[in-house]
Amino acid sequence: MVKIEGSLDELRALLGRAERSVAVASETVKETKKVAKKTKRKLSEWQRYVRNKSNHIKFKRGPKKGRLDLASMSKAFKRGRKK
Repeated sequence: MVKIEGSLDELRALLGRAERSVAVASETVKETKKVAKKTKRKLSEWQRYVRNKSNHIKFKRGPKKGRLDLASMSKAFKRGRKK
């Protein structure tokens, strides 16, 4: 801990400046965060297919029970797109 000595006016002058500088710094950080936001892009067909819950194919037994079976989902996706 740091010990600060001085009159009340001197302390207010010191601490008041510190608080203002912290506030200004936090405001500039918030502004830069808004600028550095990633741009949205369109999802690929496969990403849209996987996101749709009705297309989910899951393992029914074994150690992977309940997980998505991406191999069979991929096959179904490719078969569905065939013309």
